[in-house]
Amino acid sequence: MAKTFRDLLNETKASIREIDVQTADHLRREGALLVDVREQDEVDQGMVPEALHIPRGYLELQIEEKAPGRDRPIAIYCAGGTRSAFAAKALQDLGYTDVTSVSGGFTAWKNANLPWGVPRSLSPDQRRRYSRHLLIPEVGEAGQQKLLDAKVLLVGAGGLGSPAAFYLAAAGVGTLGVLDADTVDDSNLQRQILHTTDRLGVAKVDSARTAIESLNPDVRVIGHNTRLHKENVLDIFSGYDIILDGTDNFATRYLINDACVLLNKPNIHGSIFRFEGQATTFIAGQGPCYRCLFPTPPPPELAPSCAEAGVLGVLPGTIGLLQATEVIKLILGIGDPLVGRLLTYDALTTEFRALRLSRDPHCPMCGPDAPTSLDDIEYTDVACAIPAYALASR
Repeated sequence: MAKTFRDLLNETKASIREIDVQTADHLRREGALLVDVREQDEVDQGMVPEALHIPRGYLELQIEEKAPGRDRPIAIYCAGGTRSAFAAKALQDLGYTDVTSVSGGFTAWKNANLPWGVPRSLSPDQRRRYSRHLLIPEVGEAGQQKLLDAKVLLVGAGGLGSPAAFYLAAAGVGTLGVLDADTVDDSNLQRQILHTTDRLGVAKVDSARTAIESLNPDVRVIGHNTRLHKENVLDIFSGYDIILDGTDNFATRYLINDACVLLNKPNIHGSIFRFEGQATTFIAGQGPCYRCLFPTPPPPELAPSCAEAGVLGVLPGTIGLLQATEVIKLILGIGDPLVGRLLTYDALTTEFRALRLSRDPHCPMCGPDAPTSLDDIEYTDVACAIPAYALASR
């Protein structure tokens, strides 16, 4: 004789443990994981704080990635207690040892005046745009919200800033500051992909805004059409979470470093020269700063600019993407950033090499006698590419 749905539900409930909402709330406060198996449109109307949302149809597919520990207490809820019963049985079959179904579900939870709230949620358009991010357990909707909330400043809208800007915008970094005082020149277009022929003579910050907003209307672009100096750097940097250094001269690199140390801001550094590039991440207190690596700039004859020495057009794409990747890892709090490591790249041999870096205990900027302001620091304007002489001496 065929079973009815009611028969199947009764058998399922007989094989699992059910708890009331008060017990579920107690377990939540004791560290149990609450899993919400309702659909997205239901969750948009409200959910239990800190609950893990996995729609019932994806539970078996996603639970092992999102909740790998099979012995942690798990309480599952839906709207009324039916879907959660079947979900609890499914987790038991997967080997989870302490699973319960919340009787009455979210409806009973609200009626009992237990804590709940309406979560921030992505719009339908955003869910489509960032759908590949939402599929990654380490990102998901919570991670995408972090990206949308983040504020990143790109110092330089040139070879390094261009690819970084495009990919950070595409990823949904919500606020991108662009600082550059130059205008678009046709000699830029071989590598500075933010800009186009029809925008020759346009301020780079305005050209960057056009390109970024065309790619992703979610992104707010703040233009800083100015040169960076010690009178404005702290004020500008204070409005951002992360600074990406895409500059090509030592004076500005030292200024960026020093401001980031004083403000405790991550500094994502990159540099390029002919066929070679390098990238690293400086975070004050966690690893060396730029002055730990290069205490003083080299003489001008040892540091030609790209205009003097040239650069392969695709090279800044590689290094700029590495910088953008570092930014995203820091925003999401995932992976192993390049703190204390300098990643070098040779485009001719297609070889990467990671060099371990140490803090200088006597560093004039992050050492024990570090200054508390920029007032007494001089910044010598020396054009530079990669200071290879300094690397060879370490």
